Amino acid sequence: MPGSDLLLEYLTKFLPILIFIGLALGFGLVTLALSYLVQPKYPEPEKLSTYECGSEPFSDSRMPFPIRYYVIAMLFVIFDIEVIFLYPWAITFNQLGVIGFIEMMIFIGLFVVAYVYAWRKGALEWD
Repeated sequence: MPGSDLLLEYLTKFLPILIFIGLALGFGLVTLALSYLVQPKYPEPEKLSTYECGSEPFSDSRMPFPIRYYVIAMLFVIFDIEVIFLYPWAITFNQLGVIGFIEMMIFIGLFVVAYVYAWRKGALEWD
């Protein structure tokens, strides 16, 4: 059958990849199982206490972060990904022609509009 030959060809091509995935998963599972079996079951109270440079901690170490960190991080991720899209365009600038140039100017225009919007909303100020 012609279909079985094609299936056999695919299996022989992808067999090393499947073996590699199986070995990687097996290694991970064996490592997790061994760490579970070897670890101490009842740790000492000293192991469970907070350690801070050899001195006793004087306050709770869990403090809330200001929401400004998250806003700045989200803006960084969004604008960083937009800038990453400019790199392939810069590499193939000579081959794209006028249409590619116009498309990227529209993309950069949207980028500038989004930046001005974030700036006007005060998302870039740290007050």
